[in-house]
Amino acid sequence: MIPTILFWFSVGLIFHSYVLYPFIMNRLAKRKSSNYKMYTTDKEFPTVSILLAVFNEEKVIRKKLKSLDQLVYPKDRLEILIRSDASTDKTDQLIRSVKTDLNIHFERTPTRLGKVKIINLLSAIATGKILVITDANVYHRPDSLSLLIRHFKNKEVGLVDSAMINPVLDKNGISLQESAYISREVRIKHAEGKLWGCMMGPSGGFYAVRKELFSPVPENFLVDDFYINMKVLGQGKKAINDLESKAFEDVSSNLSEEFRRKVRISAGNFQNLSRFYKHSICFFRPLGFVFLSHKVLRWAGPFFLLIAYFSNLFLLDKKFYFISFLLQSIFLFIPFIDLILRKIKIHIVILRFVTHFYNMNLAIFVGFLRFIKGIKSNVWEPTKRDQP
Repeated sequence: MIPTILFWFSVGLIFHSYVLYPFIMNRLAKRKSSNYKMYTTDKEFPTVSILLAVFNEEKVIRKKLKSLDQLVYPKDRLEILIRSDASTDKTDQLIRSVKTDLNIHFERTPTRLGKVKIINLLSAIATGKILVITDANVYHRPDSLSLLIRHFKNKEVGLVDSAMINPVLDKNGISLQESAYISREVRIKHAEGKLWGCMMGPSGGFYAVRKELFSPVPENFLVDDFYINMKVLGQGKKAINDLESKAFEDVSSNLSEEFRRKVRISAGNFQNLSRFYKHSICFFRPLGFVFLSHKVLRWAGPFFLLIAYFSNLFLLDKKFYFISFLLQSIFLFIPFIDLILRKIKIHIVILRFVTHFYNMNLAIFVGFLRFIKGIKSNVWEPTKRDQP
């Protein structure tokens, strides 16, 4: 009896988070029209401060600055604050050499501080009413900024995220699978914002938040964007996603590099869960339902997979459970098959999706262990740029 309950409990929650919840949200969102007030003319747009923390970004910083230079937004209401976190390559030199009409303020820290501390420092000196937090390897269309900022005419809106797109896909790695996952996440987040204004965390690469609602992030936190988002929601304001505001980021095609990034994010997610877990308890409210369904259950995914697998061991005397155990075992073995095939230059898309799923859940589990051990610093090493 107990193994049966554990099996279906785990399977049911995994199914809800990955299948049922996205289906429900997308269906409901399609039926709801958006009636947000928006800025429409240049005279209406508020002052904006773009915050950019960089560390050893010589491969991408020129393209980033060019992307910022091409933004269509009133220049007299736009400032760009950049701080180098003690970069050891040519990043600082390249930033100082750029020729532009942009109002750029650049500083360098003599020692590593970490992204979170730098964003906190930049937000404190920012003069704009709206803060736009972005990453060095994220680029945008000329109209992306104005499309984000237009929503702030609605006083209920506290944070607006862009739609992240991954333009370069490599069938030899996992970029195709990661891109498909991110695109799906963007659609879910858009539905959450459209329905209840409860988008569960921006992509982090290019999003805007009211300065008055910005909460300094604890210096040891690894995922600052989710913390900022939850603080906005906690103040009774809305967080939404604009699908028309496009941001572009190359996805890592290297499985080990992407795994390292996901472990870091996972550890940061558990930090946020320890801070905001009370929201998930009120699952009968929109914020609680969204937080529990989209995030908490995902973060618990590795544990549900383990419970489903091992509880299945006690039910093998029944044909259905014998088949389910066999299927789970086969799926667990697929990443190893995919690894062997990858070494001989054979790439099967479906197998790579299975690899991506288990790689993601393994990263969540390892991130949880890192969280349990304690995280004292958020100083980061960016994912390798321009990967093959």
